[in-house]
Amino acid sequence: MIRIRNIKVNLDGDLKREISKLLKVNDFNFKIVKRSVDARKKNVSLIYTVDVDCSLSDVKKLTDLITDTPIEEYKFNVTGGIKQKKSPIIVGAGPSGLFITYLLSLNGYNPVLIERGEDVDSRVKTIEKFWKTNNLNVESNVQFGEGGAGTFSDGKLNTLVNDKEFRKKFVLETFVKFGANEDILYDAHPHIGTDILRTVVKNMREEIIRLGGTVRFNTKLTNINVDNGSIKSIEVNNSEIIECDSLFLCIGHSARDTFYMLNDIGLEMSNKPFAVGVRIIHNEEDISKSMYGDVYKKLEPASYKLTYNTSEKRGVYSFCMCPGGYVVNASSEQNRLCINGMSDNKRDSGASNSAIVVTVDKDDFGTELFSGVKFQRELEEKAFELGNGLIPLQRFEDYNNNLISDHIGRIKPITKGEYNFANLNELFPEFINNSLKEAINYFETKIKGYSDPDSLLLGIEARTSSPIKMFRDECLEANIKGIYPTGEGAGYAGGITTAAIDGIKQAENYVSIYRP
Repeated sequence: MIRIRNIKVNLDGDLKREISKLLKVNDFNFKIVKRSVDARKKNVSLIYTVDVDCSLSDVKKLTDLITDTPIEEYKFNVTGGIKQKKSPIIVGAGPSGLFITYLLSLNGYNPVLIERGEDVDSRVKTIEKFWKTNNLNVESNVQFGEGGAGTFSDGKLNTLVNDKEFRKKFVLETFVKFGANEDILYDAHPHIGTDILRTVVKNMREEIIRLGGTVRFNTKLTNINVDNGSIKSIEVNNSEIIECDSLFLCIGHSARDTFYMLNDIGLEMSNKPFAVGVRIIHNEEDISKSMYGDVYKKLEPASYKLTYNTSEKRGVYSFCMCPGGYVVNASSEQNRLCINGMSDNKRDSGASNSAIVVTVDKDDFGTELFSGVKFQRELEEKAFELGNGLIPLQRFEDYNNNLISDHIGRIKPITKGEYNFANLNELFPEFINNSLKEAINYFETKIKGYSDPDSLLLGIEARTSSPIKMFRDECLEANIKGIYPTGEGAGYAGGITTAAIDGIKQAENYVSIYRP
């Protein structure tokens, strides 16, 4: 096999014909390794990397872009010598928890996965009911339940992690194995979509059970019993005691009640910076046409990533951009409201949205351990109040002019969950309002129409990342022996793929110590 990089193909072109031109060969098989869109010039094109079923000796003209196909294979090796006494317990069925449980199940460790929320089928019904009635289930919602918060998000799998061990490749291959489309293996910006991700996590769970693992829903970690600096048992649902000597905390960034419990038992943590802001909605067609020109209909809905440093040296950036998606009510606590962005695989809602968020740190919210949590909660309480329990919404022109909107213009609110008009200037401190206005007007210079007066702002995006970070040593273990903080809630990941990779690292560490 040989690998060819940087093959440029016009939108109406034929990839195999371009490969044939390069190799001077007509009969061959090939596999796409990477595909990206090049929109830097007027002639938008696709850029491919491919593996071709032939050898370098068959190639008549060699270039720097044609090489032997490298070996890119993830390996999971069990090398531990200490026999496992008790089944490891994993808390949280998000990406990190699922991948720990899956890998340990594959290798005979009989892990136990507990999740405070519902299985994905029940969870979907609960959330859809919430979006219609505003009747919140605080244990099973957009944040909690099988698949984690990512199950009701855009389902993007981007990561900047340096992946020399090919853990990311394994994550993507696993998703495909359990139902994702194969294009996530080669798209430069892979995207599953929330509709397909629901099937993937369900299939993973069924395979975990088939392999000897245990999965328990509606099972909330309520206490941890520690003796002489080591974990001895856990309490679930304020009643049941389960003996435990290895506990993986994959609790997600919204398990605030669990953060407080962990502090009570002496788990070492610190607060950390994060970002808060709004979701902005545009017409998907407007964004795609601005970025791709007249050929936009031949391409998938356009995605963007925007950053800006304000005149006050404050960082503002787009986060979790959802082409053809929805803004969703993602609340998880009574009388507090937060939102997120979600896309199905086809990204065909007609609207595109993204979080536009402003960085905040200890200088903004304080130095105490839970100052960041309190800051988030105060903003979410204001959002709930401003929207009268529903998503607060405002046209961008009215936000600039400090007026409550009284109508919807040409850009429609594509949401999951109801909304009310509100003045978002009343939601944020002045420095956040000033930063958002300055940044959105600047983004107009990057994407025409971005600051359209009818663009819609919705609040509040407050769960960009965990407001705390849990200590762990070089063995990925907390200060309490036997506890392994993992993933986004522990402060070591930022999205579906990085959370899954962090879970894989924890599983690798475990099997380097213990054997089943």
